[in-house]
Amino acid sequence: MSNYVIGIDLGGTNIKSAIFNMDFHIVHERSDPTESSKGPAHVLSRIQGIVQEMLLLEGIDQSSIKCMGMGIPGLLDPEEGLSIFSPNFPGWENIHVVNVMKEHFEFPVFIDNDVRVNMYGEWLFGAGVGYRNLVLITLGTGLGSGIVNDGKVIYGTTSSAGEIGHMNMFREGRPCRCGSSGCLGRYVSAVGMVRTFTDKLEEGRSSIILEWVGEHWTTITAHMISEAYDLGDALAIEVMHETGTILGFGLANVINLLNPEVVIVGGGMSAAGERLLQTVRDTVRKHALALASSSCEIVQAKLGRQAGMIGAAAYANKQMNSNSNKNILND
Repeated sequence: MSNYVIGIDLGGTNIKSAIFNMDFHIVHERSDPTESSKGPAHVLSRIQGIVQEMLLLEGIDQSSIKCMGMGIPGLLDPEEGLSIFSPNFPGWENIHVVNVMKEHFEFPVFIDNDVRVNMYGEWLFGAGVGYRNLVLITLGTGLGSGIVNDGKVIYGTTSSAGEIGHMNMFREGRPCRCGSSGCLGRYVSAVGMVRTFTDKLEEGRSSIILEWVGEHWTTITAHMISEAYDLGDALAIEVMHETGTILGFGLANVINLLNPEVVIVGGGMSAAGERLLQTVRDTVRKHALALASSSCEIVQAKLGRQAGMIGAAAYANKQMNSNSNKNILND
């Protein structure tokens, strides 16, 4: 009898893993360093070992696991279980994740993009509960997104729909790893906001943050900018508002195009909360179509670090129940 579902959220820094019961309550949870620099084979081997250790510690047999879901960064083919490309993972190209897992596990395994599984988590258990039209964005190293339209998750022709972070905002802007320049994610992510801040320091601006880091500007973080904002630091306030304005313009386009009921802002930088979101809302209200923007809330994500794990587990469970996806480990 299947009593449990496993969710894996693979990040550039950590692998977040959990076993859930069928009510999606956590039975066992852990976080381990990804060690992505050692290559895809090493990372996947770590995941296998982590899952086996969790099962052993809880005394759970593989036969009791209904399925496992995995959120994988980058471009992928969910139906084939293939990770096509992940820019932040060295050597991570055309890796058949499901076939690798097949060598160790009896239960079905499903993969999807890491941001989409975060979106599943917030949609089913967090800030998106009850909505049929929503957009989730995650602000971290970059800007990722997932979209639900009329109760259905949007995938697109190549399962890469929703790359909001690569909307071009500036004709001659910051270079992006996608090969273009001026992409939204290069400005409104945590990395992008820090870049804006340090660019202004290079222009000769001052900030209390310089008292904290001295000449070690590379140690400046988005969290520091939030702390300085709370202390009334003029540069931190300026940069937070500038970042919120750019994000607001980007979301105005998204709201005009997709007409969602809610935009959920997650990822590490969402911890900035109202410091950032108030400016975002003000900008959207001024520049998006009035009918669409007045019907759309912009809110902070609720689940935090658990969103990816529970979302991956819920996604896998949904795929099992629909029995319509090729990406099943048992042939």
